[in-house]
Amino acid sequence: MKEKGRRMFFFDLILALLALFVDQFTKRLAVERLKGQESIPLIPGALELRYLENRGAAFGMLQNQKTLFLIMTVLVLLAAVFILWNMPSQRRYRTLHLMGAFLMAGALGNFIDRVSQNYVVDFIYIRLIDFPIFNVADMYVSFVCVAGIFVIFFGPYREEDFAFLKTAAEKLMFWRK
Repeated sequence: MKEKGRRMFFFDLILALLALFVDQFTKRLAVERLKGQESIPLIPGALELRYLENRGAAFGMLQNQKTLFLIMTVLVLLAAVFILWNMPSQRRYRTLHLMGAFLMAGALGNFIDRVSQNYVVDFIYIRLIDFPIFNVADMYVSFVCVAGIFVIFFGPYREEDFAFLKTAAEKLMFWRK
């Protein structure tokens, strides 16, 4: 990998760590200020802070499936690191680098909660539409999913722009030659 590509990968890691810090900091505040307390309205009738210990996935699905979540998170993190390490550093890939960094931060933020507490701290509630309670890490992952859809359907990328993945995978499978 060229030096510029390595620098971009380390930029991705630094961004992911900064985003992870924001996630963990806000969860810490939620535990300190919201646990055992009444909800705090930010916009009355629309948005509030409400403490919840979530032992499931998004929207409370798959309750108490910690092992499944841990395995899936490790796989997502490994894939993200592999892709970001091998992704070119040209300007056209910057959006994908950002998406990868935020995906890692979101996955790692909830992973840390599951490993250390056996649940994920959620605290943001959109009362207006009765949306399930979520956290900053969830926002990162949701942002990446929505941005990914836009990139797939409307982005400037063509299939050949991802040839680096095939090349990297072939190098990874050196024993098959």
